[in-house]
Amino acid sequence: MNLVSLLDAEAVASVLVGSFAGVETADQKASLFARGARALADAGVDRHGDACAFFVPGRVEVLGKHTDYAGGRSMVAALERGFCIVAHPRTDAGVRVLAVELDETVDCECVPDLEVPHGTWSNYPMTVVRRLSRNFGAALQGADIAFLSDLPPAAGMSSSSALMVGTYLALAEHNRLAEREVYRRHINKPLELAAYLGTIENGQNFGALEGDRGVGTFGGSEDHTAILCSRAGQFGQFSYCPARFERHIALPEGYMLALGFSGVVAEKTGEAQAQYNRASGLVSAIVEHWCETTGRDEIYLADVLASSPQAADQLRDILAQAKDGPFPAADLVTRLEHFVCENGEIVGPAGDALAVGDLVAFGRLVDRSQALTTDLLQNQVPQTVALAKLAREVGAEAASAFGAGFGGSVWALVEMGEADRFLVDWAAAYGRAFAPEAQRAGFYLSQAGPAAFALEDI
Repeated sequence: MNLVSLLDAEAVASVLVGSFAGVETADQKASLFARGARALADAGVDRHGDACAFFVPGRVEVLGKHTDYAGGRSMVAALERGFCIVAHPRTDAGVRVLAVELDETVDCECVPDLEVPHGTWSNYPMTVVRRLSRNFGAALQGADIAFLSDLPPAAGMSSSSALMVGTYLALAEHNRLAEREVYRRHINKPLELAAYLGTIENGQNFGALEGDRGVGTFGGSEDHTAILCSRAGQFGQFSYCPARFERHIALPEGYMLALGFSGVVAEKTGEAQAQYNRASGLVSAIVEHWCETTGRDEIYLADVLASSPQAADQLRDILAQAKDGPFPAADLVTRLEHFVCENGEIVGPAGDALAVGDLVAFGRLVDRSQALTTDLLQNQVPQTVALAKLAREVGAEAASAFGAGFGGSVWALVEMGEADRFLVDWAAAYGRAFAPEAQRAGFYLSQAGPAAFALEDI
């Protein structure tokens, strides 16, 4: 494959047709790939040299809010919206990343001491470059990488994680990372790769693959799992720490997803990052109190709760008496109750209901998850609360906010035959409730899409 072949949008679309639900989607993606190839060519890259291309989807978190880094479970799906990434290998260590739609470029080198700025999109690809240089040697070769996306930015659909996955795929392909002994010792299946990419983001170690500061957020590998391990037309249920596959559940026939972006951005920088990290910090503090009091050595909250039938009540008693630490005892108890309910009482039963086509029961459990997110996890804003409520009122079988919170989006499960009408009514109802934010909002339809994949045979 070379840039010339990617410039042929018609040929690219013919390859993509089987990957998405409709020809229009394939045509749209082919146009983005062509624009990426053209941007590299305009930047001086050899049109006839080797190239590779990847589609990397955004994701929707159906259920499992802030559960993954605590060792819990979640239900996720990939979207048919995402990043179209085109890369050209280099023979030196230089990496050039072109954000085509922003008309911005960042240049860096594959070195383990790379200085990475925070607060800008360049944080994400440069963090990947630095971590790969540390884990796989300083002799990595770089690449020229162009990306475009049809995901709304900072909307809670994991655009930042998708960009990191895409950067990894481009560099891993060129450097044949999967053939290296250190790689094979740690990563042998997509779930393990997703878990590794999660540690690139949060800065943790992955076995002997040493971590660093990451991008500044202390999350888990849910996003990366959805991006790499999803199946078209299905929701995936996974548990984490370590990442484990539980099941895929087909969407009911005749149904699809509607997505409503609230117009309130879900950034993971500044104060928003601090709010996001507080949710994970509470979980760490809960486990620390448990270990200090009991002398046990569990690392994840899910393991604490699984240690005995009495563990949850014992932990409640411990937290109620907690005095030392950065968090009030009441906040620790509230965070515990959210995890106990979301992880233990909602995700699994909701999956069971969906698997047998009981949309009424599924909708009730999703409603409960949304209420708990508002009341206990406390990471919602009035706009996302309203979006979920309005979706139900205008006909969704189920609807919930998703992602890090403090802004972002809501998903809704709707009948295909009513989807266009639903989207219009949903947007209109939101506009009446939040007119200023509605000017920045966006409403979309999507099937549960495919996992990230490389374009081949063009």
